[in-house]
Amino acid sequence: MAFLEPLPPEHTPDLVEDFAIFERILGFVPNSLLTMQRKPAIVRGFGVLTEAVMDSKGTVDPGFKRLLAHFASRAAGCQYCEAHSLIAAQIHNVDPEKVAAVWEYQTSPLYSEAERAALDFAFASGQVPNGVTKAIMNKVKIHWTEEQIVEMLAAVSLYGFLNRWNDSMATSLEAPAEDLGTRILKRGGWTGGKHLES
Repeated sequence: MAFLEPLPPEHTPDLVEDFAIFERILGFVPNSLLTMQRKPAIVRGFGVLTEAVMDSKGTVDPGFKRLLAHFASRAAGCQYCEAHSLIAAQIHNVDPEKVAAVWEYQTSPLYSEAERAALDFAFASGQVPNGVTKAIMNKVKIHWTEEQIVEMLAAVSLYGFLNRWNDSMATSLEAPAEDLGTRILKRGGWTGGKHLES
């Protein structure tokens, strides 16, 4: 059970446009934002940051940024964000077969060497203490420009905020996220944890 219950979306009518950002990303307004609306300025600020980080006109594919967010969330242990990031990846045109092979990214032919290097970087970035080594960064630099590395780390960092928010609040998983977790992530050890406890 969530430590603070989400408020209904209509609780703060001024946030309609801000919530619409996340409906486009996930297909629904996440419980994290519905809880966060107790301080509307935080929702607004987070929306601005999300649009900047996940900008579709950037140099890194928006769907791939969600895969990076998934691996950062996996490293941090946030099962809420693990499921959400993959929903967003599919909405942003990552092939469902590629999403289903996420646990096998190191060996699956669906992932390129450049993607593997970036996902290793995201996983190391999400660890505490941070696991990014010179070797990991050098491998990333072989495949990605400095601008792309900045974009990728921004996606990891955005989800770092969400990882801490959702695990600290025990944010309840919504039905679409629970369904994806059960179908795709469960075989890799995903349980939903505190986000499914009643």
